[in-house]
Amino acid sequence: MADRNDPLAVDRLFFASLISSDAHALDQILADDFLIIDVMSGAETSKAAFLDVFRSGQLKFEKIDSLEARMRQYDKTAVVTGRTRMSGRFGETTFAVSSRYTHVYVEQQGRWRMASAQGTPISPD
Repeated sequence: MADRNDPLAVDRLFFASLISSDAHALDQILADDFLIIDVMSGAETSKAAFLDVFRSGQLKFEKIDSLEARMRQYDKTAVVTGRTRMSGRFGETTFAVSSRYTHVYVEQQGRWRMASAQGTPISPD
């Protein structure tokens, strides 16, 4: 189990949960008011909608390479920025994207939870 007192460890657990299709772990990682800005479309999606799509199997990650990650911490808030290469499918459509991301974590009841995530597509290396 990842150290829930370390935002970078929780960030790694987030990606691992996406790969393993572990909706329960994602539910624990994401804050109740979590919002994600989709890397492909720019759409804003709530925690409930994200988990619904994930649980349905409509969204499946096949590979996520975390190429870099760094953290800045401000009291009970941590901002993790990094770079990934990921592939998978949404419905019948496959995708592969390189991106930079920003994840915002807040400390709630003694553990770090992701409050916001945004990805920006970038050119591959």
